[in-house]
Parts: sequence; structure tokens; C-alpha cells
Amino acid sequence: MADAGRLTKASKSTLSDLLVAIGVIAVVMMMIIPLPAFVLDALMTANLILSLLIILIVLYTRNALEFSVFPTLLLIVTVFGLALNVSSTRLILSQGSEFKGRIIRAFATFVVGARGLEGYVIGFIIFFIIIAVQFIVITKGATRVAEVAARFTLDSLPGKQMAIEAEYNSGLINEEEATTKKNNLQRETDFYGAMDGASKFVQGNVKVGILITVINIVGGIIVGMTIHGESWQVAFDTYISLTIGDGLVTQLPALLISTSTGIIVTRAISDASFGLDVSRQFSNQPRPYIIAAGFLAVLAILPGFPWYILFPFSAMLGGLSLSLRRKKSAAEEEEKLREVSEREKGPAVEMSPVVPLDPLSLELGYGLIPLVDKDHGAELLDRITRIRREAALDLGLVVPRIRIIDNMRLDPSEYCFKIRGVEVGRGRVKMSYYLAINPGGIKEEIPGESTRDPAFGLPATWITEENREKAEQLGYTVVDPPSIVATHLTEI
Repeated sequence: MADAGRLTKASKSTLSDLLVAIGVIAVVMMMIIPLPAFVLDALMTANLILSLLIILIVLYTRNALEFSVFPTLLLIVTVFGLALNVSSTRLILSQGSEFKGRIIRAFATFVVGARGLEGYVIGFIIFFIIIAVQFIVITKGATRVAEVAARFTLDSLPGKQMAIEAEYNSGLINEEEATTKKNNLQRETDFYGAMDGASKFVQGNVKVGILITVINIVGGIIVGMTIHGESWQVAFDTYISLTIGDGLVTQLPALLISTSTGIIVTRAISDASFGLDVSRQFSNQPRPYIIAAGFLAVLAILPGFPWYILFPFSAMLGGLSLSLRRKKSAAEEEEKLREVSEREKGPAVEMSPVVPLDPLSLELGYGLIPLVDKDHGAELLDRITRIRREAALDLGLVVPRIRIIDNMRLDPSEYCFKIRGVEVGRGRVKMSYYLAINPGGIKEEIPGESTRDPAFGLPATWITEENREKAEQLGYTVVDPPSIVATHLTEI
């Protein structure tokens, strides 16, 4: 069953790759091979549907990484739209008044109608308004936002990588989570870098749309009068009407794509869709609605303003403000009751199924507690702080905070080091004694208890204060208990 599932996934992946490759090749061939009118209608409809789907997907996307194919898809859709422009221009110039493309004629009839020169002027005004909005407002703004987002994402990359490493080193995340975060960070950087370049395609698409419009009008009139033998009036009516229809049917999907580009590069990472975020944030404050309602009411009583429109809107905003205020008050009361209930119950004991492991810990027997007791000087704490500081300065390595624990299971004079719960070193320390370490070559022995240095494993002897000076004169290395533990930590 598992093999069958893998084969099914592999076959689906192969089919998807094949369909994409065929689609790209077909887009290129559209610029070379003349298309029948009904095929052009079908492809223009598909272009409109695809653009509509893209903007809807963007609106329901919580963050850009959920639609990371957008930059590449933007390029393919832009080339597809340009290929349709080339194909429609070829058909319009070659067929003239006999052009049979129903989608283009439908747009032309709907906008221009049969109003003669007035219809042409209105059609051109609508077309150029769409071009202006798309180029000057949406595309230019989206391009600038994409540039800034790419720059800031790249600048913040080292800091985010260091933050992930710090979380991993401190044990807040495991290796798998760290790898996932690094991959997502790389995908985010690649996405905004790609969007910085992909937004230029949208700008170019708008410019080419204007150029194709001019070519259709000028070239169409010339072709109609010289090749098709049409009169000036017939050629003008035919090619102006078809050019307006062609411009609208190609620029409307381009407008949707431009809007999608602007939305996705300005969309902050969120846990909800765009619509849900708008609903939440518009319902946070009831006061703006009552102010807007009052403003509309004042406008409604002024002479000349349509009160029958303004008063209903004012009443609607006022009612919405009251509704939001009630909901906010109810939520605040519920929060107060919850706080009172929690105080009456007392602090809840938080149970965790797994005790988090410390990155580095030092466990002490109860006889060694004076080493870290502030009433007794806490010399070991100062030594550990110094070791961490020296490691950071000399090696550039930030040693995690060392958690010191008294472990009743250890012998009173025993200690051990653990890294994430795994023991990496153990030793014994006799309080009020010194450890005389034989560096080698000293034959005379000194009275005391024979042992070995826990850090290096050298022969050593536990001696009292009375024999300390004699041991130093003989050449022994004499260290106190805090130094023993600190040296062992440095060696680990």
C-alpha cells in the first residue's frame, strides 16, 4: 500500500510537471501560429478566470509563503496575456470587419454600444483610466513595496539566522524545528527577492498594452483602407471598436494580477485570511463609527445633499457602533469575571508531561552547597561567570547559562556535569581540603589521601591546610575546591 501511494504521488507530480511544460510551450506557440477565433475566445476566458482565481487565493492566503509560486506564476501569466495580445492583434488586422472573436466584440459592444463617436470616446476614457490606475497607482506602488521588502528581508537575514541558532542552542527548539525555521526563512528571502524582479514584468505588461493599442488603431486603419479596401469611416469604426474591446479584455486580467501583486507584497504574516483580519480589526473600536455617523447626519441636513441616502447610512453606522460597544463591554465583563474566578481558585499548577532539559547543568551533593552559597562567598558562581565571559571573548562562543542543582542522590562530596540531561563529567571534592596535583617528576610524597585530578586524571593528594605550604615548596600544584570544579568545567 505504501509503495502504491508513493507511485501515485510520483505519477501526479510527473503529470503536473508535464502539464506546466506543455502550457509554457503552448504560450510560446501562440505567438507564432494563428489561432481560430473560438480558440482565442476560450483562451481569453481562461485568462480572465485564472486572474480571478489568483486574486482570490491571495486574499485567502495567511502569509506569502503559502503562495510561494506567485513570482513564477506572475511571469507565466504575464507572458500568456502578451501572447493573447499578439494573437488577437493578428486576427484583428487580418480579418478586419469580419473578425469573429465573440469575447472582444462583446466587450466592445458593452462599452461602446451603438453611440458612435460618443461611445468611442467613453470606451477610450475607460480604457485609459484602467491603464492609469494599474500603472501609476497599483503597479508602481507594488514595485516600490517589493523593493523595500526584499531589501529589509535581506538585511534582517543574519539576525534571524542567529536567533534560530540561539533558540536551538538554548534548547527551546529541537533540530527538526530549527531546520524547518531555516528553510522557511530561506523561502521567505527567495520569495521577496523574486517579487522584486517579478513586479517589473507587471510594469512592462502595462506599457506593452498601451503600445499594442496604438498599433491596433493605426495599423488597423492602414490595413483596412489599403488592403481590405474599406472606407475611412468603416475602417475607423471597425478598428476603434475592436481595439477598445481587445484592450479591455486583456487589461482587466492584468489589473487583477497587478492588484494581487500589491496585496501579496503588502500582506503581513498573520494567522488568518485577509478578510478575517479586516473584520477583526474594523470591529475593535466602536468610536470611529459613531463619529462617522454624526458626520453623515450633519451632511444630510445641509441643503443640496441627498438626505435620503445619507440618513440611512448614518443610522446604519450608529447601530453598528452601539452593537460593537455592547460586544466590547460584554467581553470586558467576561474577562473581569474570569480574573476574579482565577484569583479565588488560586494559582493553577501547570503540569508538563515532559520536564525541559537544561543545555548545561551542574549537580552538587549536599556537602558541596557552600560552594554556591552566597553566605559563604559563593566563589564557584564567580568562577563560572568568569569562564563564560572568557569563552565569549576568546572563542566567540556564548556558553549557555549553567543551572546549578542540589542532587540528593549524589554522595555529599560528589558533583557531576550534564549536557541536556546526559552526564559528561563527574568528580569528588573534599571541603576544607586542598588538592595537591603532581605535575610529574616529583618523587617525594606528601601526607594525605591519594586520588586523581577529576579534570585531567593526574595523580593527586587531598591535603590539609597545614601541608599546603610544604606541597607548594615541593612543586605540587595546589588548588582549592572551587578551582577544582571550575577547571573541570573549562576542560569539558
